Amino acid sequence: MKALVYSDEKGLKLVEDYKKPIPKDNEVLIKTSIVGICNTDYEITKGYMDYNGVLGHEFIGTVVEVGNNVSKELIGKRVTGEINLACNNCSYCARGLQRHCPNRSTLGIFKKDGCFSEYFTLPKENILEIPDNVSDETAVFVEPLAAAAEILEQVKIEPNQKVALVGDGKLGLCISLILNAYNVDLVHIGKHSQKLEISKGFGSKTMLLDELREKDTMSFDIVIEATGSLGGFETSLSLVKPRGVLVLKSTIAAKEGLNLAGVVINEITIIGSRCGQFKPILRLFEKNKINPKPLISKVFNSEDFIEAFEENKKKDSLKILVKF
Repeated sequence: MKALVYSDEKGLKLVEDYKKPIPKDNEVLIKTSIVGICNTDYEITKGYMDYNGVLGHEFIGTVVEVGNNVSKELIGKRVTGEINLACNNCSYCARGLQRHCPNRSTLGIFKKDGCFSEYFTLPKENILEIPDNVSDETAVFVEPLAAAAEILEQVKIEPNQKVALVGDGKLGLCISLILNAYNVDLVHIGKHSQKLEISKGFGSKTMLLDELREKDTMSFDIVIEATGSLGGFETSLSLVKPRGVLVLKSTIAAKEGLNLAGVVINEITIIGSRCGQFKPILRLFEKNKINPKPLISKVFNSEDFIEAFEENKKKDSLKILVKF
């Protein structure tokens, strides 16, 4: 089968004869329909997580085969799936925190071949059916939007609180879409007026980074950092009120030069935020409460996967989709 594979030795390759997986007793075999390329996929090709294998974790597909312990009623269903494969036998799993299971593997990221292939497997408990009225091009956004919605699970945002979002890339725009769906009074700060126009269409107030003034310093109750850069972190921290909250949605790889004095001086609460739950996003899709399609830059066919991967690297690209 066709698969986009990364290895330390050969780099990124589109392989035409990758071995088709066989579902285990508790698994389903999924025929891929459409996938989304995430910046995490690109980071893996630079050494993130020391992962070698099939990339990809954002997908929509159809169940074509099931393992011995899975109902055959799932065959033919259009599905997506949670990307963390938990042990379901530890204290985190017992509390419903499978995405923090210390024994987990992660689709296309850690110890589990991903979805950038014609077929792949997932445990039955990870599978969620797609509502009939939701298109593939919409549903494929469920994973990044669930990550955005995780903020609302972790932080209670009061109606009178001022909230800023820093960073106008794919992640930042997904966060803007979700927070506006929940009527958060949001100021979205970024470097690119074209991207901020998309956010404005979602309902955000917007501000270019170079428009920030001294009066904006320490003026927000909650600030969400979605830049992935040291400078973005420093800007975000400078905007938080004393005893405010800074939510980190992106990973910052800086090993030095990170000045955390302001965290102590202003008694800032810092919250790391990662994966979220899929079901609430699927409900929003089903009820036509959110429309992520303005975030689609281009749609490629799978034979052009390498070209699609390169397109994703461009700074002006938003979501790149690939159809099988």
